[in-house]
Amino acid sequence: MAAPIDLELKKAFAELQAKMIDTQQKVKLADLQIEQLSRVKKHANLTNAEIATLSESTRMYEGVGRMFILQSKDDINRQLIEKQKTADEKIKELEQKKTYLERSVKDAEDNIREMLMSRRAQ
Repeated sequence: MAAPIDLELKKAFAELQAKMIDTQQKVKLADLQIEQLSRVKKHANLTNAEIATLSESTRMYEGVGRMFILQSKDDINRQLIEKQKTADEKIKELEQKKTYLERSVKDAEDNIREMLMSRRAQ
């Protein structure tokens, strides 16, 4: 009778381990995305700071594909601020997702520990 229990435990352990590995990969991906969005936000912030020092009569161009379009200082400023806001929102979403995933990893680890403890107790 010990063999069927061991098979059940082995199967459950394998499923929990696979779930944990998958979740850890998703957490790493979320970290990479947060890091990339932080760089985008910082770049937009620095560009905005540099543009603020320029006079209103300065001609400014926005890169679109392989060409440049003449834009007003206000338009470029607005676009940079919007880019920062979008990056902030996405970072918040990813951090919430990351928190959820980390909690999921912790739950899976706890389940594995409980399974091992119950196996040792038998």
